[in-house]
Amino acid sequence: QLLASVGIHPEHTEGAEPTAEQLVALAAHPRVVAIGETGLDYDWHKDKPEWQRQRFRTHIAAAKACGKPLVIHTRDSAADTIRLMAEEGAGAVGGVMHCFTEDWEVAKQALDLGFYISFSGIVTFKNAKVVKEVAAKVPLERILVETDSPYLAPTPFRGKTNEPAYVRHVAEEIATLRGLTLQEMAAATTANFFRCFPAAGTALAA
Repeated sequence: QLLASVGIHPEHTEGAEPTAEQLVALAAHPRVVAIGETGLDYDWHKDKPEWQRQRFRTHIAAAKACGKPLVIHTRDSAADTIRLMAEEGAGAVGGVMHCFTEDWEVAKQALDLGFYISFSGIVTFKNAKVVKEVAAKVPLERILVETDSPYLAPTPFRGKTNEPAYVRHVAEEIATLRGLTLQEMAAATTANFFRCFPAAGTALAA
């Protein structure tokens, strides 16, 4: 069964800008469990345009209006991402820092705002020292795992097309870093998912 989120990624510039009202209307579908992926990406847009920050504000407003959590993307923009999350009251709905690649200080600020930290296949890369350190340190009850398919395939599939089934390798790596079994990690992240996205339980039970 499929669940969805509603939003426009910060790298996408084509088409009309969404309004908070439009996002809320789309989020009313029972299988939409979050608003996003949204956030800031200063790698794609190195001039740091204000339109990108305004789009992020619009998504946060929509999440607060419909009571659904946020899926947040940040790339080369951590300080502004956290600042806008705090200024716009994103902590009221919470959500997840998707495909997390920042350091512990950024993770702590997101955790303090009530967000979960989600790790992708990057955590399995040998040179991902900072991400591994954060994955070992985030409270177990605030960790999520993902693939970010079709990108960032984990070791041993690095360089190939990623797929959802490979999420096991992400969980295994974090379990190893924390001295846990795969089963313990799977149980924790599954429980975390349903706490982060409460509408998911209702949708899957329907």
